Amino acid sequence: MSTPLAQFTRLIERGFNNGDLTVLDEVVDAGCVEHQFERPGRPAPVVGTSGLVRIITELRSGAADFHLAIEDSSVTGDLVWARLRATGTDTGGQLGRTPTGRPFEITVIDIARFVDGLMVEHWGVPDRLGLLLQLGPFSFAPGPTTT
Repeated sequence: MSTPLAQFTRLIERGFNNGDLTVLDEVVDAGCVEHQFERPGRPAPVVGTSGLVRIITELRSGAADFHLAIEDSSVTGDLVWARLRATGTDTGGQLGRTPTGRPFEITVIDIARFVDGLMVEHWGVPDRLGLLLQLGPFSFAPGPTTT
């Protein structure tokens, strides 16, 4: 049986980076609970693989070059804790907005719980504010400087 980190890595590489949704049957339990809040009107939790199918499909349709890189990870018992870097080019629109054609790079924090080699729960925290600031129309004015 694969370790939780190996299964999590398979999900990221094959599912998110390559768009291979068949990996979900190999690493995600049919009763998996997705706790990641998506947006108003579609809050978590979502049970089963449908939430992950939707998330992967939306990310890859919003940025054809979407990529997740695991930059740091830790395993505590049955939990995988990971810090990832998400990159892409906004070619299809993000968060329900029209495409900007701009590149983006954000941090994502993921926690995944595994039982018997299958992911049974997931919590994801993508830096959506960072994404919006990179793609516009939001920006922050520089703060006052001190001398």
